[in-house]
Amino acid sequence: MDGSVRDWQHSWFTAGKNWPATGGFGPWLVTPDEIPDPQNLEIMTRLNGREVQHDNTRSMIHSIDKLIAYISAFTTLSPGDVILTGSPGGVGKKRHPPLFMWPGDVVEVEISQIGCLENPVIDEIDDSISSAISVRTSVS
Repeated sequence: MDGSVRDWQHSWFTAGKNWPATGGFGPWLVTPDEIPDPQNLEIMTRLNGREVQHDNTRSMIHSIDKLIAYISAFTTLSPGDVILTGSPGGVGKKRHPPLFMWPGDVVEVEISQIGCLENPVIDEIDDSISSAISVRTSVS
């Protein structure tokens, strides 16, 4: 699941993507022999039971083979490494009006031949993070 902390991502993309529990994946792990064509998997995201994204891996800008080749050019990939490819079109921030997740929401990401990952959205902001966000927001 491609989760973001938008308050931080607005000023620095990487900061919005690297918070604990914002990039859930599992509970399934599949091996290449189980997925004959990784470039033909349906991907669907639902928020509170409503479909908000639906696409196929054949729509990816770069194929999985090309991503592996590219990344392998500058880093060693090891068994168990995960390459995150982003999410299909239709992200909430780009919608009109924007659509954001709130505590109490439930988000599901389903990929054909693999399974469905369901996560509740919870608020775990502690005082140090809350202060940093307030300072950052008032500067913007």
